[in-house]
Amino acid sequence: MVALIEEVKSRFPDDPKTQKMFEQCFSNTYETTIRPQQDGTTFVITGDIPAMWLRDSVAQVRPYLLLAEKDPHFAELIQGLIAKQVSYINHDPYANAFNEESNGNRYHDDQTDMTPLMWERKYEIDSLCYPIQLSYLFWRATGRTEHFDDAFLQAVDKILKTWRIEQHHHEQSSYYFVRDNCPPQDTLSHQGRGAPVAYTGMTWSGFRPSDDACTYGYLIPSNMFAVVVLRQLVDIAQEVLQNDALANSAFELANEIDQGIENYGKVEHPEFGTMYAYETDGLGHYNLMDDANVPSLLSLPYLGYCKIDDPIYLNTRAFILSKKNPYFYEGTVAKGIGSPHTPENYIWHIALAVQGMTATDQQEKDEILSLFKQTDANENLMHEGFDVDNPENYTRPWFSWANSMFSEFLLQYCQYSVKGSPLYEHIVTASKKS
Repeated sequence: MVALIEEVKSRFPDDPKTQKMFEQCFSNTYETTIRPQQDGTTFVITGDIPAMWLRDSVAQVRPYLLLAEKDPHFAELIQGLIAKQVSYINHDPYANAFNEESNGNRYHDDQTDMTPLMWERKYEIDSLCYPIQLSYLFWRATGRTEHFDDAFLQAVDKILKTWRIEQHHHEQSSYYFVRDNCPPQDTLSHQGRGAPVAYTGMTWSGFRPSDDACTYGYLIPSNMFAVVVLRQLVDIAQEVLQNDALANSAFELANEIDQGIENYGKVEHPEFGTMYAYETDGLGHYNLMDDANVPSLLSLPYLGYCKIDDPIYLNTRAFILSKKNPYFYEGTVAKGIGSPHTPENYIWHIALAVQGMTATDQQEKDEILSLFKQTDANENLMHEGFDVDNPENYTRPWFSWANSMFSEFLLQYCQYSVKGSPLYEHIVTASKKS
């Protein structure tokens, strides 16, 4: 870790602020959130919340895949995390966050099928995408395949069955979620079942990666993420497992979801042209916005759903980085994408990192780096959301996901990226052209 930190710092010899920010952010997850377990698995808290989110924990360790390529210690930690995630999915594929042990701790006494191991049971498509993504990238980075074991196959089977059930949510799913005495975005409408949807080929999600309830049940960026990881699963099944049945099942589901996105996920905007909606219900309703959390529409090339110069993506990007996006905020210090999860006029460091990593020109990347340096509240660490007029006002002083996303942005800025990731391929292609 020290060698990579020093290497990145050497790229900024006259910029001590960037040096200090990277040193603190890159080491933060390792030093404060990773908890190796006696059984060889790895538990990763989010930071200021003692639970482990399937989504966050992957994003938190993703930059460490660069270390795992050569360092067995980091490889073991990440392999242990994959094992922990797999065990949680096998416990319940609808839960998004778990306890370190079965202690009954939870965010709230929600009306849903809880167990003592679960911290929260908000069903989010991306919570099942991220562990597949990590398993795939870990394989590509290290060459290891031991994590593709029977427990992994069981978890993958649960994921595929869940996504197929949720293609017909109101007809086939038993999932429900009700939270009392809370803001509307913290619970599902219609007695915990969510608003009506029609069949589209896409798979239904109760909640967004912000943990906020979906307005319409087909969350487009999360469905796109599902397409990506299903195709990664095809590669795993064919190249490692020699499992044609799994490869065919993943391939067919990916195509069904992708066709649903093609048929129902696009809109014609009078100003921006053909672009992707954030949510739809298959009944003619669309939600035109983007949220700071990943998966987002802004993150599509980062996830690998499309190329960085895809015309529909660029149209969508122009929309979501404009004031037409209800969660794009611009102030005297900063501008970017926020979330209904945080106060108005607060934007997220995670979204700034994604904007920087998906930018097509160096000037935009430079501007994003400058914004990071101006908005850390002089702490050399990232936060959840911060006020665009006064970054001293922010949410979550200890938020590991944001620190890791800044680290990944700066690594990519320096032409480092995780093997097997779309941005790695983009960097390799760009270097060949130059």
